[in-house]
Amino acid sequence: MSALRNTRLGIAAGAILLVGIGIGAGVVIAQRMDGAADVAADGGGERDILYWYDPMVPNERYPGPGKSSMNMDTIPKYADEAGDGYSSGVRIDPALTQNLGVRYATARRGGLEGDLSATAIIDYNERDIAVVQARADGFVQRVYNRAPGDVIAAGAPLVDLLIPSWGGAQTEYLAVRRTGSTPLIRAARQRLVLMGMSESLIASVERSGRPQNTITISTPAGGVIKTLNVRSGMSVAQGATLAEINGLAAVWVNAAIPEALVGQLRVGQSVEVALAAFPGEHFTGRLTALLPELVGDSRTVTARIEMASRGGRLRPGMFGRITFGGGSTSALLVPTEAVIRTGERDIVMLALPEGRFQPAEVRIGREAGGQTEILAGLGEGERIVASGQFLIDSEASLSGVAARPVGEVSGPAPAASPTAGRPAAAGTGASAPRGRSAQ
Repeated sequence: MSALRNTRLGIAAGAILLVGIGIGAGVVIAQRMDGAADVAADGGGERDILYWYDPMVPNERYPGPGKSSMNMDTIPKYADEAGDGYSSGVRIDPALTQNLGVRYATARRGGLEGDLSATAIIDYNERDIAVVQARADGFVQRVYNRAPGDVIAAGAPLVDLLIPSWGGAQTEYLAVRRTGSTPLIRAARQRLVLMGMSESLIASVERSGRPQNTITISTPAGGVIKTLNVRSGMSVAQGATLAEINGLAAVWVNAAIPEALVGQLRVGQSVEVALAAFPGEHFTGRLTALLPELVGDSRTVTARIEMASRGGRLRPGMFGRITFGGGSTSALLVPTEAVIRTGERDIVMLALPEGRFQPAEVRIGREAGGQTEILAGLGEGERIVASGQFLIDSEASLSGVAARPVGEVSGPAPAASPTAGRPAAAGTGASAPRGRSAQ
């Protein structure tokens, strides 16, 4: 009985041992299979690490493992995931691009017209201003019903002034004239001139033989009264400004020119002006000045064009457009709508083979006729996105695709490799040193 019990215990212990060995072997086999799978996944060997990054902040790159600025664990970016450089880009389903209505264009060399157009407003010619001042202390007797904004002709009466001091001086001059002494007469007459009396007033006193202490002041030039600082009954001091008259024979046309285009203009060149008030008519002026101050809000420079006013038809405040003429020049051109302006740089979206897209930084020049000149960053024959590029650029940013720098252009975009990997992380800085993945 005891022998049978021992036999049964031995059989049970053997079974338990076999089960334990089987489980252990299974674990070992599973571990070996997992390790083999890992090796297979790693391509059967060690992989080169370009840098470490946080998928939440793809612009940040780190030389080794650790924490990102968001306190997240960084992961490696392997060399075989970067594809063939900048040609990998971001891939978008062709059906999606078709639904977005994406249109394409090719960077081509062509003629860019030199004409530059800008909005403009007519203003007074402030070089044609006459200032009327009182030459002696006096009192205003009459203002001839004038008011600011009135248009008057040259020589029109403006104001009557009573000047007591002039009446006494004229009386003395007449008394000296009766003496017949030429030196005294000449000296007395010169005194009247130095007091501010005009030659016409002195001649009138000589003819009439009576002093004239009420003087009519006339406008020295025709134009519009910009300011009128006198009213009937008020007193004025010597040198006080009575009125300002702005001539209307010529006007200024002030145009806002973008700062990037100012270099195309030259003082003295001819300008064509089209005004909304006179549709179908064209006026010609001359560029007289490019003002030195840059308007900060609009980033424009004011171009001043001087233009003759035909019969006073051109009135300050009128709105129009100006065109600066110029010849056609050869340039690398893309549609203006294809350029993405971020404020810090200009971007175009490259259309690569196999439905991939890559942003490329460019340097732009002139614009005319819906075309923009590319100075650097794009090669002739490269295909770009002309419509829908903003959505593609957003997708590229989310995917961490780096923009191709301006200096890395040698011609049309190369064909993408069929085995291209995932796009590289975004960023313009240099890549971190290579490392080896820990095994």
